[in-house]
Amino acid sequence: LVGNNMPVAVYGLLLFLVLIVNPLLGKRAFRGKELALIMALTLAACCIPGSGLMRTFTTSLMLPHHINRTEPGWRSKDILAECPPQMLADISIDEDTALTGFIQGLGQTGQPFHLSQIPWSAWSGTLLFWLPLILTVWLALIAISPMLHKQWADHEHLPYPVANFTIALLPGSNGGLPAIMRQRMFWIAGGIVFAIHFNNFLCQWYPDQLIPFKTNINLVPMAKLVTTFQRGGGAAMLSPTIYFTVVGLSYFLATDVVLSCGIGPILWAFVCGVFTTYGISLTSNIDGVGYLGLTPRSMLNFGAYFGMFGMIMYLGRRYYSSALKRALFISSGDAVEPHVIIGLRIFLVLVPVLFLQMIMAGLAWPLAVIYIGVLFMFFVMISRVMAETGMFYIQPYFVPSGVAWALFGTGALGTGQLMILLMLSLTLVVDPRETLLPFISGSLKVSDDQKLKLGKTLVYCSLAMVLGMSIALPTTLYLQYRHGVQWADSWASKVVPRMPFDNVAAAHEKLSLQDLRESAATYSSVERIRHARPEPVAMIAVASGLALVLLFSLARLRFSWWPLHPVLFLTWATEPQRRMAGAFFIGWLVKVMVSKYGGAKSYQALKPLMFGLVAGEILGAVVPSIVGAIYYAITGEIPPRFMVLPG
Repeated sequence: LVGNNMPVAVYGLLLFLVLIVNPLLGKRAFRGKELALIMALTLAACCIPGSGLMRTFTTSLMLPHHINRTEPGWRSKDILAECPPQMLADISIDEDTALTGFIQGLGQTGQPFHLSQIPWSAWSGTLLFWLPLILTVWLALIAISPMLHKQWADHEHLPYPVANFTIALLPGSNGGLPAIMRQRMFWIAGGIVFAIHFNNFLCQWYPDQLIPFKTNINLVPMAKLVTTFQRGGGAAMLSPTIYFTVVGLSYFLATDVVLSCGIGPILWAFVCGVFTTYGISLTSNIDGVGYLGLTPRSMLNFGAYFGMFGMIMYLGRRYYSSALKRALFISSGDAVEPHVIIGLRIFLVLVPVLFLQMIMAGLAWPLAVIYIGVLFMFFVMISRVMAETGMFYIQPYFVPSGVAWALFGTGALGTGQLMILLMLSLTLVVDPRETLLPFISGSLKVSDDQKLKLGKTLVYCSLAMVLGMSIALPTTLYLQYRHGVQWADSWASKVVPRMPFDNVAAAHEKLSLQDLRESAATYSSVERIRHARPEPVAMIAVASGLALVLLFSLARLRFSWWPLHPVLFLTWATEPQRRMAGAFFIGWLVKVMVSKYGGAKSYQALKPLMFGLVAGEILGAVVPSIVGAIYYAITGEIPPRFMVLPG
C-alpha cells in the first residue's frame, strides 16, 4: 500500500475523496486545506509500515539468534557476542517462547490470541534502545525540513512534480471539483491509462479470454550489437517499462534533468563494460560481503551524493547561514521565518542527543560524528532528488556505515565497532524507498500552497508519526507471534538479518589472519584515528563521483547549452533508475517534441493530459487493490499478484 515515496493508496484515497465523496457531501465537502492536512498526516506515517521500517525491523532484531543456531561459522567465532546486547532481542529468559514462538507462531486455531501473550520481556530492552534513537532521527529530519523547503521551493524554485500533482487535485474553497478535473484531456488520458491497467489486471484472472496490453518494450537482442555495452549488463536496460506516472511527471521537469534520468543507466552500462574489459568489476565487493559491504559502485555513489550536497549547500549558503545565526541567537540582516528558526533549534538539540545515544551504544566518537553527518546528508539528498526529478522510487546504494568503514579500514574499526555501525545502517537506511523526509518535503510544498501554518502542520505530522509507530509496532509483533514469520518475504526474513553478522564474520577472519583482532578491540578513539587506513579503491571511487558531479555542475552553470544535469551520477548505477529510465526517456522525447513543434501554447495546453496519465495509473493500481481485498475477505484466497508502479 506504500511501496515508494508516491504511495498509490494515499493518492488513490485523494482521488476517491475528490471524485466521489466530496460531491456526495455537498456543502460539507472537504476543502483544499483540509485535504492537504489529511495528506500530510497520512504521508508522515507512511515511513513506518513497509520497507521504511517495519518490514525488517523486528526480524532483524530476533532472527540472528535463529540463524546462529544453524551457522557454524558464526558460532565458532562467537559473532553474536560482537553485537551490543541492547541491539538484539533478549531470548535468555524464555527462548522457546521468544524465539521459537516468533518463528513458528504461538496462535492456535480457534483460540484467541492477545497482546499480553507476546513475550514483551524479550523486546523491552532492545525497544528502549532503538525507538528513542529512531524517533530522534525522524524528529530531527522534520525539524530541519522547513529550512530546506524555504530554500528549495522559494529561492531555487525546484519543480516538486509529485507535490504539484497533489496541488492540482485539491478542490477550491467551496469543495468543488478542481479545475484540472474539468479538462477533457485529463479524463481522456486518465481513462485510457486506467483501461490499460484494469485490462491487464483482468488478464491475471482470465488469461484465456483476454489479451494483455504490454507496457514494456523488449529490445534485449540489441545488446549483442555492442559488446562493451553487453559486458556492462546492458541487456537489463533494454526491456524498459512504460510507467505513465513517470512520463507524466517528466513533462514538468527541466529538459536536462529528464534526459539525464533517461540515459543514466545506459551510460553506466557502458562504463561498467569498459572496466570489465580490463578485468575490473565496479559491483564486486572491495571489503565485506553483500549489500552492506564496500563496492566501487557504492563509494562512487557516495562521492556523487557528497558532491551534490556540497553544491546545494553552496547555492543556499546565504539563507542557510542566516537561519543558523538566528537559531544561535545571533543577529542576521536577512529575514528568516519563525518556524524555520524554531525547527533549526530543535535540530541542533536533537543532533547531540543522537550523538550521545550512539556513544552509549558503544560507538567511538569519531565514528559517531561521521555516521551522523553522512546519515543526514543521505536523507536530505534523497529528498532533494525527488523534489528536483520527481523520482519517487530511490535507493542510493550506499550506507553511512560503509563510508566510515572505507575511511578507517577494518583494522582501525575492529569487529565490535564495525558491528555497531552495520546494525545502525540495518535499522535506519537498509531500504530507503519509503523514507520520511521526501514525504515531509512534498507535504510542506502542498501545505504552503494551501496557506496552512507550516509550523503547526509539522507538529501534527510528528504526532501522526508517533501515533503510527505506537500502532504499527505492537500490530507487527502481534501478527508475527500469532502466525509466525512470513518466510515468503525472503529479503526481510532470510537476507537482511544476516547482513551485519556475515560482514563481521568476514572481518573477524581477516583480522585474525593479520593478528590484529584483539588489538583493534582495545583501541581508544584517538588510536582508531591514528591507525586509520583508508581503502584506496574506495577513495578513488569517492573522488571520481565527487569530480564528475562538480564538473557537470560547473559546466551547467557556465554553459547554457550544456545538455546533462549532475543528478545523472546520483542515480545512474541504481536498480530503481534502471527500471524507470525508459519512461524518463519517453518523457524527455515528448517534452522536446511538444516544445519544438508546438511552442509554449501547446506545452501549456497538454499539462492536463500529463496529469491525467498520472491519475489514471494511480487508479489503475488502487482499484485492483480494492477488488483483491474484497475477494480475499469473501473467499479467504489470495488473489493473483498485480503490480503497476515500481517499489
